[in-house]
Amino acid sequence: MHEYLGTYYFIYHLLIVAFSVLITLLAIPSILHVARTRHLYDDVGHFRKQHDHGIPRLGGVGIFVSFTITLLLFSIVDKTIPVSFLLAASIVLFIMGIKDDLSGVNPSTKFVIQLIVATLLVTVGNIRFTSMYGILGYHDIPYITSAILSVLFIILIINAFNLIDGIDGLAGTTCIIVNGTFAAFFIYMGHYELAAVALAITGAVFGFLRYNLTPAKIFMGDAGSLLIGLISSILAVKFIELNKFKAGITPQVFSAPALTFAILIGPIFDTLRVFMLRVATGKSPFSADRNHIHHRILNLGYTHLQTVLMLTAVNIGIICIAYFFSDLGNFTLMIIILSISMLFNWMITFALRSREREKLSLRNLFL
Repeated sequence: MHEYLGTYYFIYHLLIVAFSVLITLLAIPSILHVARTRHLYDDVGHFRKQHDHGIPRLGGVGIFVSFTITLLLFSIVDKTIPVSFLLAASIVLFIMGIKDDLSGVNPSTKFVIQLIVATLLVTVGNIRFTSMYGILGYHDIPYITSAILSVLFIILIINAFNLIDGIDGLAGTTCIIVNGTFAAFFIYMGHYELAAVALAITGAVFGFLRYNLTPAKIFMGDAGSLLIGLISSILAVKFIELNKFKAGITPQVFSAPALTFAILIGPIFDTLRVFMLRVATGKSPFSADRNHIHHRILNLGYTHLQTVLMLTAVNIGIICIAYFFSDLGNFTLMIIILSISMLFNWMITFALRSREREKLSLRNLFL
């Protein structure tokens, strides 16, 4: 009986991935045709753009259509994940993203809509953290504190994916690593309905990468990056909550908060880093610049694909460290993960200074 169920769920998850990949592969060429016919191109010439010719930003349409159809066809109705709230939130962010991709949306309006979506997911959908999970000695927290932390986390991850969508293939590859890893853990834990959500977005983005890796034919735009950020944040919250220590119950995965931090370290570290640098220099944290880690690696002379592969390797390496050393506990692991990320950023800084000064020197580490 157990072997039969194992085979059933293997085929079920395989179908989800295959179906979502297929829908995206079928949808993108039609989207490209419409975009070219209607001249719906990216804003060429902007100082942050890496391309000198118009490229459509409507890849998020294909990702959204594929994810939504796949989830409606294959999702398991289960109280663990409120699919109705998830889809409602996805639709709202998708509409705002499309508006932004086509004609622009005021940053304050984007933030308010994200705040509303996150608040509804937390309060009505009950997708929230209920504990500090022993970090700094804190465990259960009041509802208000729980709701505020959860809303801020969801908004952070949504915007983090939006901000790393700066070069060909990076946001999509990161999404596949993040949600593919969550899917593997959910299958291991027996939460197949959550695995279905993770695999649906993974497959949709995998099909999109066929047209987004260098040289990119289409970008996912805000409609895509906001969606994958939303799904990633929801799955992160559920993963941590399902592995919480309870009376008489040992979690299936230890140090889930630290492991989640490792899985999402790419978007989180880059976003917090640029926000702090902007504030430190008296700029708005939401002002655009070319100081993201992927921009800095490009400045070293690497291609888009090499940069994506480098960041992907670092992300996977950090996930492996967090998993194999999960017995160290959340706080210790988070310090290690953050230290590795800072060391990697420091190495990039050293390489950039050495390149500018055309010589290797120890002073490049500090000045």
